[in-house]
Amino acid sequence: MTNNSVGSTARVLGAGLRALLVLTLVCGVVYPLAVTGVAQALFHDNANGSRIEDGNGQVVGSSLIGQRYDLPPKDGEEPPAPDLKWFQPRPSNGLGTNSVNTQYSLILSGATNRSGDNEELVQWVKDAKAAVVEDNATATYEVNPADIPPDAVTSSGSGLDPDISPAYAALQVHRVAERNNLNVKQVEDLVADHTTGRLLGFMGEPRVNVLELNTALRDLTRG
Repeated sequence: MTNNSVGSTARVLGAGLRALLVLTLVCGVVYPLAVTGVAQALFHDNANGSRIEDGNGQVVGSSLIGQRYDLPPKDGEEPPAPDLKWFQPRPSNGLGTNSVNTQYSLILSGATNRSGDNEELVQWVKDAKAAVVEDNATATYEVNPADIPPDAVTSSGSGLDPDISPAYAALQVHRVAERNNLNVKQVEDLVADHTTGRLLGFMGEPRVNVLELNTALRDLTRG
């Protein structure tokens, strides 16, 4: 190999190495830092997971992911009974529970993938409707089955919907008030304060974030 060939090869390798270092610096360091900085400056809450904090500043979850409010399960009880002092979310009949990392019992995100006339799905809805009537009845309030909204008896496409309709929240008000020794007006005001309207007045549906509502309820009962 001639000296010219060796020199040309060295120059090509040197140029390639410089390009690699520059691209690594720009794409691997500068760009991620810039995106992270912009996200933290302009969208701080979203960038950190849309976290919800209670009155003591303790992070209790994300406003984007639904949570269940159940009593500690008894031996052989599946699923666990709902803790009726809290507002309940939508049913979460999805793809089942985590079977890979068994250290944690996780609900996998997904829909039931059952048709509207599927016998199992129809039975789920009937059972859920009966449970809503029974669970939310109080000494002074009786649930009319005709008033039960669809989100009270059906799961969402993800199975982890964090929101319920104002109608389903209102249906639970009397039961929550009774279980927490609050008056109905207090709980109605709490629901109203945590009801979000349609985006720009016409997009989507009014909704109530269950985690935000229950966090406010916990702060109220502590006070």
